[in-house]
Amino acid sequence: MMLAVCLSMAALPAGAAFSDVKERDWFYDSVTAMAGAGHINGYPDGSFRPNEKISGAELVSIAARMRGLAPVPAQNAHWAGGLMRAALDAGWYDWDELPPDARNYDEPISRQLAVKIVMRAFAPDARGDYAVESAKIADFSQLDGRYYEPVLAAYALGIATGDDRGNFEPKSGLSRAQACALLSRAAGFAPAGEGAAPPETSVPVVPVSGGVGENGHLRVIGTRLCNENGDPVVLRGMSSHGLQWFPRFMTGNVIRSTAERGANLLRLAMYTAEGGYLSDPSVKNTLYDAVDLARALDMYAIIDWHILSDGDPMTHLEEAETFFREAAERYRGDPAVIYEICNEPNGNITWSGNVKPYAEAVIGVIRAVDPQAVILVGSPTWSQDLHEAAKDPLAFDNIMYTCHFYAGTHGQWLRDRIDEALARGLPVFVSEWGVSAADGGGGVFAAETGEWLSFMEERGISWANWSLCDKNETSAAVRPGADISDGISDGELSESGKIVFGAFR
Repeated sequence: MMLAVCLSMAALPAGAAFSDVKERDWFYDSVTAMAGAGHINGYPDGSFRPNEKISGAELVSIAARMRGLAPVPAQNAHWAGGLMRAALDAGWYDWDELPPDARNYDEPISRQLAVKIVMRAFAPDARGDYAVESAKIADFSQLDGRYYEPVLAAYALGIATGDDRGNFEPKSGLSRAQACALLSRAAGFAPAGEGAAPPETSVPVVPVSGGVGENGHLRVIGTRLCNENGDPVVLRGMSSHGLQWFPRFMTGNVIRSTAERGANLLRLAMYTAEGGYLSDPSVKNTLYDAVDLARALDMYAIIDWHILSDGDPMTHLEEAETFFREAAERYRGDPAVIYEICNEPNGNITWSGNVKPYAEAVIGVIRAVDPQAVILVGSPTWSQDLHEAAKDPLAFDNIMYTCHFYAGTHGQWLRDRIDEALARGLPVFVSEWGVSAADGGGGVFAAETGEWLSFMEERGISWANWSLCDKNETSAAVRPGADISDGISDGELSESGKIVFGAFR
């Protein structure tokens, strides 16, 4: 019987002993305290098995019970599915770390991921000084970049510590005893308040009011996207899928159908990898043609350098500089064109070490040609680490920072993060979002989508929905196999398309 199953049984009374937990053991106090509080239980034979590795489902379930996190309907039949989904929605971990198909729920969880979950559950606002805390970790170089912040914060608070050689062993498993010690130390830092309140602003948010002809050159004032008169404006529209796969959706009739329903924005996703621009530079011709069609229809157009599998933007900095120099020269001074210079940075990278220096270089190239254009910049963890950019923003005008979400995966925690970024003066643009889970499937998550749409409208946040195509996935706006040669009819819209197209106005 697994520890997780035992969690549903009656807890041991305070002070009760496990047969394999002795007073001389280093973990005695934390294990017995956790048992006495009803957070853990043992096995029917009276043992705790302190040296066995704890799984992701077990760790998350214990933390959820400690924090009073209620289970929600899950996408799988796993015994911990409801609590795992609740923890995912709360932002304790990202969907790719413990995917909702439950394939690795029962595998030993790595120390770096365990610490991230514990820190987001109990001390989400804690931070640690990089120079001070990293010096305490002898094997810091083995830590993946996405875990720097929670691990350094855990060291700063004394929640996590190294072994007698100073090693953290970030990718090793965590024993049950070690998990109890980690959770016990973290429990004292649990926040008591609710999520962040909407940021106050003295600038009123106004409804969308037309396209390029009415609004002209856009500019960023404070946290707001404004038209050339300085009035706040909101853009709403669609993002293409990969141009190399769905070029037929970048034709005049399709784009016109989108504009006629009220969209004033089209985002062109030019993948760099996956058969995109780096291996087939002619893809840029599809992009340019689509930008020109959007301009002719009075729409704003985002030129998106769509990094995904090649998650470190610095990997192809030279190629990006070459492309954006060419694009800026082609559209020099054009009020319709917006540049998104790195779609979703991800992997073992950081804002200050990878994304910011890349952005400084590419923005410099664009600004040398076009000093006025609005430029969108992503952040690590698939453009969700706005808090990192807020601590060290770029020193340019007319810059906005992208945030990406999928309604079935990302919940209140990410909305709170956006509010925190806005409160710190960071202009936010949601250049990609979907009604599905983050992998494009699941759902449609209509209720969650409604929450996000209301949130963005209340804050005057511009957005582009993923995606204008007929791929056989929930996030596609068009039904598979639809004949779109004459445009998109209402009957050819998918469930996602009906929701999103209905939100344009």
